[in-house]
Amino acid sequence: MPDQKHLLIIEDDTDIASIERDYLELGGYSVTITGDGTTGLDLALHQKFDLILLDIMLPGMDGFQLCKSIRAVKDIPILMVTARTEDVDKIRGLGFGADDYIEKPFSPSVLVARVRANLAQYDRLKPAPNTPELLHVGPLTADPARHLISKNGSELNLKNKEYELLLFLMRHPNQVYSREDLYELIWGLESLGDNITVAVHINRLREKIEEIPSDPKLLQTVWGIGYRLHVV
Repeated sequence: MPDQKHLLIIEDDTDIASIERDYLELGGYSVTITGDGTTGLDLALHQKFDLILLDIMLPGMDGFQLCKSIRAVKDIPILMVTARTEDVDKIRGLGFGADDYIEKPFSPSVLVARVRANLAQYDRLKPAPNTPELLHVGPLTADPARHLISKNGSELNLKNKEYELLLFLMRHPNQVYSREDLYELIWGLESLGDNITVAVHINRLREKIEEIPSDPKLLQTVWGIGYRLHVV
């Protein structure tokens, strides 16, 4: 299958890793499994994978450091799979560059749906043959052909989901979207979203585009409703 996606599972619980592999292979994916962080990093950096499923508690190197190291080199979906439910762990994972996370215990159908949605989102962001022209919105300029956004001529260092979220808002300036709407539109999963995922990405964008992130003038919160990119 020339178009078959190749996934890497980094998980030290062999039972969970086997369940993940079985359902993902049934979903049409090719899967490689490793049980420790050091080997996982070596595989991730030196072999071609389309998506990585990453546990947090790993021997050799924990999932947070592993995610950070992979993200510094690779632009592919990273999904963190963890038994931890504390919001701070979710925020840390997203802050280190994870695109999404799945909590244990999880439904196999949710796992496959999350994988499929994140792969589809990355594929959708690849430059098309007829790429659109530059998009200018306030101080921001998007260049979809080069997959970058700049502010006042200076390129922003954006992770994949940050880029997609900001590009979407640039294409719909001054329109208000709820967290739930943004999760469905950007992550592609209706009703499976977590408000923390959107909130973390909004805050990270503010750190990069606002003069005073705690007093945002561009990426505004509309209390009780959601967010908008405010331009005049």
